[in-house]
Amino acid sequence: MIIYNVTTKVTWQIHEVWLQWMQDIHVPEILGTGCFEKHQILRLLETDDEEGPTYAFQYYAISKAQYNRYIELYAPALKQQVFDTWGNQYFAFRSLMEVIN
Repeated sequence: MIIYNVTTKVTWQIHEVWLQWMQDIHVPEILGTGCFEKHQILRLLETDDEEGPTYAFQYYAISKAQYNRYIELYAPALKQQVFDTWGNQYFAFRSLMEVIN
C-alpha cells in the first residue's frame, strides 16, 4: 500500500471555509480519479499554529502504479484548481510513503 501525503498549512482567515471545501469538493475529486482506495484527514498537533493550522491529507493507493497514474493524469489540474481557488493563503508539501506493516 502506498500513502500519498499532502501536508498543508493554511491561514486562520480561510481555514474553516478551506477545510469544508477540501472535504466537499477537492477530496471527492481526488477519490473520483479511481487511483486511491481510501483517505484520511488529520490535523497536526503541537505545531506552530500562530499563522494557521496544519493538516495532513493521506490518500491510499493499492500500488505505486496507481499513484503514478494519479500524478501523470490528474495531479497537475487538481493542484492548479487549489491554487486558483486559494492563491497564496496556504503552503503545501507532498510526500510518498509505503506501508510496511
